[in-house]
Amino acid sequence: MNDATDIPSVDPTAIHEFLGKTLPFSELDADKRLELSRQFTMKFFPKETVIFRQDVDEVNHFYLIYSGGIKTYLSSEDDFATLLDFRGEGSYFGALALIRGSKANFNVETVEDTWCLELDKEPFSDLVHNNPRFSQYYLRKFSDDLVTTAYSELRLRKVEPRPQEMFHLFNVQVGDVISRSPECIHASQTIQEAAKRMSDLEIGSLLVQDQSGEIVGIVTDKDLRRKVVARGRDCSGPVAEVMTAPVKTIPSNALCFDALLQMMNQRVHHLAVARGDRIAGMVSVHDIMVQQGASPLYLYREIINQRTIEGLYPLYRKVPRVVRALVEEGAKANNITKVISELNEQIAQRLLTMLDQQMGPAGFPFCWITFGSEGRREQTFKTDQDNAIIYDAPVDDEAQMKLARAHFRTFGREATQHLAACGYELCKGNMMASNPRWRKPYSVWEGYFGRWLNNPEPKEVLNGTIFFDFRPVYGQTQLGEDLRNFLTSLAPRKSFFLMHLARDCTETKPPLTFFKNFVVEKDGKYKDRVDLKKQGLTPLVNFARLMALANGVKETNTMARLDLLIQNEFIPRELYLDAKEAYEFQMQLRLVHQLRAIENNQAPDNYIDPAELSDLERETLKEAFGVIGGIQAYVKNQFRVLE
Repeated sequence: MNDATDIPSVDPTAIHEFLGKTLPFSELDADKRLELSRQFTMKFFPKETVIFRQDVDEVNHFYLIYSGGIKTYLSSEDDFATLLDFRGEGSYFGALALIRGSKANFNVETVEDTWCLELDKEPFSDLVHNNPRFSQYYLRKFSDDLVTTAYSELRLRKVEPRPQEMFHLFNVQVGDVISRSPECIHASQTIQEAAKRMSDLEIGSLLVQDQSGEIVGIVTDKDLRRKVVARGRDCSGPVAEVMTAPVKTIPSNALCFDALLQMMNQRVHHLAVARGDRIAGMVSVHDIMVQQGASPLYLYREIINQRTIEGLYPLYRKVPRVVRALVEEGAKANNITKVISELNEQIAQRLLTMLDQQMGPAGFPFCWITFGSEGRREQTFKTDQDNAIIYDAPVDDEAQMKLARAHFRTFGREATQHLAACGYELCKGNMMASNPRWRKPYSVWEGYFGRWLNNPEPKEVLNGTIFFDFRPVYGQTQLGEDLRNFLTSLAPRKSFFLMHLARDCTETKPPLTFFKNFVVEKDGKYKDRVDLKKQGLTPLVNFARLMALANGVKETNTMARLDLLIQNEFIPRELYLDAKEAYEFQMQLRLVHQLRAIENNQAPDNYIDPAELSDLERETLKEAFGVIGGIQAYVKNQFRVLE
């Protein structure tokens, strides 16, 4: 381990205040925190310091990050690195090795100048053994080292690397991509001056300053093309007339992955990189492409540049190549499914935009919503359509309603057929905008949700599990947001419905025997296999949905729901940790399984053969399935579900 620098004369009061806002120390009484504040030592580690080396360094101290940040990663025998995590202020490292009495379980390296609070092994061990809440925080039933090692094995054993497709979205920060300080121009200077300066400097953007020197906008080569050249605008006018405001920013310590998602979400090609209160530089799509090589941005650009709906048809089939690169890079399932969902959403939005233009104005505000896995941003390679239309038309004016029904009948049918041509299978249950039941005025949708909540018959509970994960993706999205607010305000008060939803949540039993053997299909096409989606993931998705609805949480993504539930202390921390890790490992296993099927020219499915897993993967999967039983016991107790 590299030596750190001791920081002398650190005020114990400052340490005490820091511990008071940092879990699990904040749960200790004030006197204990004050005692501990005198036992911590402040250490300084410069940027790019390797603090611990995996399986090499002894760990004799526990560390709390006071400021700065570190990354953790695994190294394979051939020196291939798998990124595990980035940790910042308030996070920790060293705990796992101290608890297990082992050497460093993974590599720890600073990503910027970092100050840490260091605590000797003995007082840390006393805390773990003498404070139940403290020990629960670090002694997770779902073992960290088991999970992270299983992730590494999944990537290395199941998907062989293709070096030419590698990129570094997950271990390069945007601050490391910028190559120069930002170039600025005054808002009163002319458009021609801006164009000349960009040409002279060979750059694609300039920040625009006002009289006080504040950044008030950005002008890009795209602005010059679209707002000046294409419109024949006079180039002697002030650049403020064509700038884009406000400037979209991203922190310098954010990953290139974060920049990629932000550019795709906000439909921009440039981001200002913020370092503290100042703009340190600019990062563009081109900068990341040069840095990363092949990346999701290539496919994203293909999508947004399409000018015909038919041109979108083949693009969905390019998603697996993008995902393979993410898996190789060591990305975890939640990030991968976000990328898949984002690309799918971009295809849908581009398709709907062009269809909207072809058909002409609807004459009524409307919102296209998706639900199911798409609504949760949890799509994998095997996905079908789940969509609907909400529109705002006067229900008491039959003539106007007739026009609205005719327009959206054509729009819904055309859209679902085009999506099917792209590769998104038609829903077997006909839960699509092509079905007249699922393209209705806003007031009808309020009636639907009100009836589902007030009449919890089995069919209504099923509708609840399907539709309650909806998310607006196109059109007047406020209609979808209003419906979400209506649902969020109403659901927590419907205890009878929640009890039925809780019963549904507990009905799928974990696929394990009493002796912890897998329960597999006995015959048929999937003989000796486990349905990972239905038996392993669905109970966890149902749990997150139930608790979100019961507590007024608007989020639809399972992992984000769990994060918000624990942040607001709606569920026990131990249950949260178990559910989160069980869910993400199974999703990772599912994604890799489906990717291998596609690369072998087979249709992707959700059925895993335990015999094809390594001993470590089987053990980890059993741990994940075991979590389901604990969650269901908690649900039964909370909602008084009778057997």
